Amino acid sequence: MSFLPALEELDLDGAIREHAENVDGNTRASFLKKAGVGAGAIAGSSAFFGALPAIAGAGVTKSDVAILNFALTLEYLEAAFYSEAVAKGKFGGELGKFASVVKAHEVAHVGFLKGALGHAAVKRPKFDFRGTTTDQAKFQATAQALEDTGVSAYLGQVGNIRSKKILAAAGSILPIEARHAGWIRNINHVNGAPKAFEGPRTKRQVLAVVKSTKFIVG
Repeated sequence: MSFLPALEELDLDGAIREHAENVDGNTRASFLKKAGVGAGAIAGSSAFFGALPAIAGAGVTKSDVAILNFALTLEYLEAAFYSEAVAKGKFGGELGKFASVVKAHEVAHVGFLKGALGHAAVKRPKFDFRGTTTDQAKFQATAQALEDTGVSAYLGQVGNIRSKKILAAAGSILPIEARHAGWIRNINHVNGAPKAFEGPRTKRQVLAVVKSTKFIVG
């Protein structure tokens, strides 16, 4: 089963596909099979913001640019989801605090990735969150799905990153995503650490999750 239509929903201005055509002479399909989808970004202290220079002139491979653009698109989705929830103001208490804190993290991820990618950054898609940002049960379930997917998607892409500098900087995202996932699971009264090891998600699995949300509308 092909997930290329989901990719085209993500890659609205064709930047990822343009890079894919030029990596090691491979076709777009074989490149994407290798590169997969990244859901991580950089979070935390200012030290990490200096760890990854602007893409232009930095000697970063085109495959790494494509992975970062996948990450940026997924971060766009998360940042928009939490930003809308906070703006709507329907959630208080611990859930409201969670939404506010995670919103700030995801907005920071977007800003950092856009700054690093410069003109190579893909454009922000249009979203319709279909009432999930105002309905408490739907918001909690969606947040858990997004955070769990983020952790496993990152694990699935670590081996595809070629630049040591990017790998070292991007490694800072995993504990943040894991903390997000554990926090929302605790709010949902679900085991925050249900197993001793976490498995990765493949590109196809991540794209299937994104496509199933129907949140990207343009």
